[in-house]
Amino acid sequence: MYQALYRSFRPETFDGILGQGHIVKILKNQIAAGTIGHAYLFCGTRGTGKTSMARILAKGVNCIANSNDKPCGVCDNCIAIKDGVFLDVIEIDAASNNGVENIRELRESVNYPPVAGKRKVYIIDEVHMLTIPAFNALLKTLEEPPEHVMFILATTEPHKLPATILSRCLRLDFRRISEQKMKDGLRKICKNLDVKISDGALGIIVSHSDGSVRDGLSLLDQCIAAGGKEVIRQDVLELLGTTGEEVFLELTDLIEDHNPAEALLLLNRVLADGKDVRQLIKDWIGHYRNLLILKFIQNPSDILSMSAENVERIREQSNRLELPTINECILELSQTSAEAKWSTQPRILLELVMVKLATGGNIHLSKPEPKAVITQKPEPKAVDDLETIWNKVFEEGEENRGSFKLFYKGSRLSSIGDNVFYVDVANEVSMHWAKDNEQLLENLMEKYTGRKRRMECTLVENWDDPNQQQSFENLAEKIGEELEINIEVK
Repeated sequence: MYQALYRSFRPETFDGILGQGHIVKILKNQIAAGTIGHAYLFCGTRGTGKTSMARILAKGVNCIANSNDKPCGVCDNCIAIKDGVFLDVIEIDAASNNGVENIRELRESVNYPPVAGKRKVYIIDEVHMLTIPAFNALLKTLEEPPEHVMFILATTEPHKLPATILSRCLRLDFRRISEQKMKDGLRKICKNLDVKISDGALGIIVSHSDGSVRDGLSLLDQCIAAGGKEVIRQDVLELLGTTGEEVFLELTDLIEDHNPAEALLLLNRVLADGKDVRQLIKDWIGHYRNLLILKFIQNPSDILSMSAENVERIREQSNRLELPTINECILELSQTSAEAKWSTQPRILLELVMVKLATGGNIHLSKPEPKAVITQKPEPKAVDDLETIWNKVFEEGEENRGSFKLFYKGSRLSSIGDNVFYVDVANEVSMHWAKDNEQLLENLMEKYTGRKRRMECTLVENWDDPNQQQSFENLAEKIGEELEINIEVK
């Protein structure tokens, strides 16, 4: 029966591990010196080799080869562990065996000596999924197991483990695999499979695997299934639902030329070919990232996975765009990507941001004068006095966050609409502070007005509050920082 690449090419010795040299060095030295610990915690993102390393370590302590370089990978014990039939290596999936009863069974089994090997090894995957009672039941056994027992815990979320568990394990953190090392590894696998793969195709696969070897192998597996013995860049693009660089070059030019009509028509043609909207947004952000990189780096071959011809085309476009424009486009598209992740209509979100960027939006048009914004604010609703509400907000805010009320004199609640409340601020410092505390302010306003509203801030020139200077002097003393304030007091 056919095995997926990530299973058939799972490393069987330390030499086969990609990109975790710091961990390999520690474990090989411990095996050689006979100083293997009783409990290990392997932490890291998915597909970085935690389970593979755990099995290799289990082989290392049970290998019967005469060589000092263990595990050998070919002795009877190593082969039995590889095949999953070695009785002294027990793998437990904590996601489905997370109850206290499961751990009690484990505690009873550890008392029995190993059947065929030197050590009885328990590999507990996704250990953060254990319940609190299960962790408590494991604690004593993990701290003082029998001499013939070793625990290897693996998790993608170490922060969810109790401190009592963390303190009893030797923690080893697995890093994302570098693109170059993954390219070398995947190219070697393709050679073993007699598959010809282009550099462009390999670069796209590696960039989309995000440092996960398993993700990279799974994607390569799909490409081989679709493309046979030869995999080219276009095969990978079609499989991922992504688009070639030429589309993003044209789309970016249309946005810069303020031509939303042609940009929307181009988008429609691309999506009509079956491209995924969310992937399109992600790849367009990547294109702007390439434009940014080429603003500063002359030879980006180690950073950008693309042909020299495409690099030059992107460089030419990068030279025509201003850095603030690139920056704003990245921020706008990143926000759209985050919103599209959960939206049932991601295409509409993309079309909206395209029109916004092409017609000026926050990039090419100057911001309205503060007075114009103030005149457009609605009349206050029939609620408590605005100053009274604002005072209540800051009184409670002070209890939640220090130095909260010191900004009271540098801000004021100017109006409350149906879905928005408007805040005037005296200077840029107050503006930044208000934005940093936006969520808390909106929650407190909901509490005191009985309705959820978003906040809009306006920087008001010629602020007429004589107490502002003293307010910021108090703030400087409070937080121990020197604030340079240039306030003209009438």
